Amino acid sequence: MALSDVSLRCTRLVAVGGIADIPPVASDTAQVLIRPPLAWGLAAIAGFALNWLTPLPFQPADLPASWLGAMVFVLALALVAWAIVTITRACSNVPTNLPTATIVESGPYRFTRNPIYLGMFLGLIGLAIAFDNLWLLMLLVPFALVIRYGVVAREEAYLERKFGDVYRGYRSRVRRWLCWPSSRVAA
Repeated sequence: MALSDVSLRCTRLVAVGGIADIPPVASDTAQVLIRPPLAWGLAAIAGFALNWLTPLPFQPADLPASWLGAMVFVLALALVAWAIVTITRACSNVPTNLPTATIVESGPYRFTRNPIYLGMFLGLIGLAIAFDNLWLLMLLVPFALVIRYGVVAREEAYLERKFGDVYRGYRSRVRRWLCWPSSRVAA
């Protein structure tokens, strides 16, 4: 199904009184502290800038890890793309400044409640390995803290207020960061 087909289907659902029937209000968002792509971009730019000023390699000089880092980065991009396609097909919104229309439990959302953010973490790790840049790994810590407490905590509170038992049930089945289908326990 093409993205334009999904958009048309979602528009039809709204037009016939389906999901997102109620006009969004400014308070119908998670009110996150920072948009996650902006936080990721700032961490990546800061890591590269710091490495340009003061290089901090962390791998043995003879280790050709660029390909490994590139593979981790590509896998991270694939996870993010899969999550975005899944949430879009469910007629919900990806940007944190737009209302969430539904709880999505398919695709990567079966294994983690936050596949996009998990992909962002893996993306920084992949870049750090590919470019032998310890700064990127060090900046992963503040980035993870900002995402966890400035974004995820607010999103979880918002989803619980908006969807109640539906979200609580999902939260009890799927971990915040990662779980395998046989070990679905809330994190």
